[in-house]
Amino acid sequence: MLVLEAQAAFFAARRPRKDSPHTTDAYRRDLAGITALLTDAPERLEVDELTAPALRTAFGAFADDHAKSSVLRAWSTWNQFLTFCVSDGLLAGNPMGAVARPKTPPLSPKPLRGEDTPERLLKSAADGDRRARDPWPERDLLVIALGLVAGLRSAEMRTLTTDSLAGRPGEMRLHVHGKGSRDRSIPVEPIMERIIEAYADSCERRFPSRRTSRSTKLLLNRTGDPIGRGGLEYLVKSCYRWAGLHDRVPVGANLHALRHTFATRLAEDGATASEIMALLGHASLATSQNYIEATGRERRAATASNRTYQTLDKVLDP
Repeated sequence: MLVLEAQAAFFAARRPRKDSPHTTDAYRRDLAGITALLTDAPERLEVDELTAPALRTAFGAFADDHAKSSVLRAWSTWNQFLTFCVSDGLLAGNPMGAVARPKTPPLSPKPLRGEDTPERLLKSAADGDRRARDPWPERDLLVIALGLVAGLRSAEMRTLTTDSLAGRPGEMRLHVHGKGSRDRSIPVEPIMERIIEAYADSCERRFPSRRTSRSTKLLLNRTGDPIGRGGLEYLVKSCYRWAGLHDRVPVGANLHALRHTFATRLAEDGATASEIMALLGHASLATSQNYIEATGRERRAATASNRTYQTLDKVLDP
């Protein structure tokens, strides 16, 4: 069988998994990128030509101009694809075991630096400090709050609809369509209800003739269309800059730093790994545990239990 035919069958077999469009696009890029390095004529490449030596050479070339994380992701994609080929009887064995892969980098939370940074950022957004061609402080505040008090990812913010907030007054919950189709429900306090209501009112003033339904996207750009990924990232980056906090954002984090700040504060205030996992929609408990370990709360408690501290107390305060 041709490799391109096998790849098409691979995606057909994954359809019941309900992968997100973003995940599917990433898989397609990874398969196409390596396939292009295996041959100059991908349309004629046969599955039985996917040997360990050929794949090692292709991945070596791929690694020369790609980051470690990209190589690791491509390795995982090809491992899944070739496992599928083995299960469908297209290959006798999976050759990826003979292809080196980078070590998984340790996961390290990247919250905003500075104890008062979240509060300053929220106040700046609410005060309309961000200078833009068409200022919209109600939207700026909502976006920042969705990251800091709900821990939403960029894609999760963009999939929110007008009926994502539901429940009785004072007991509202935000229903989120999460990564890997892991939906979750996040309790929100009344102040968050007021922020969303103020934003909805601002939308009605800006777009009086706009019709909405239950499936209408919540976050809009200045023309009234659903905000895009780039627009959302730019909005958050601008909020940092106009608040004078851009130097407190970890490199490469941007919007995701809001989510990491949310999780880190949960851990600092005593939330368990399972609670963090439920609120952030993590697939693995180990990922949630990273936030607890990063705060050092457990290590501080263990250190404080050292009996020598009691001696120090007596020495300094007899």
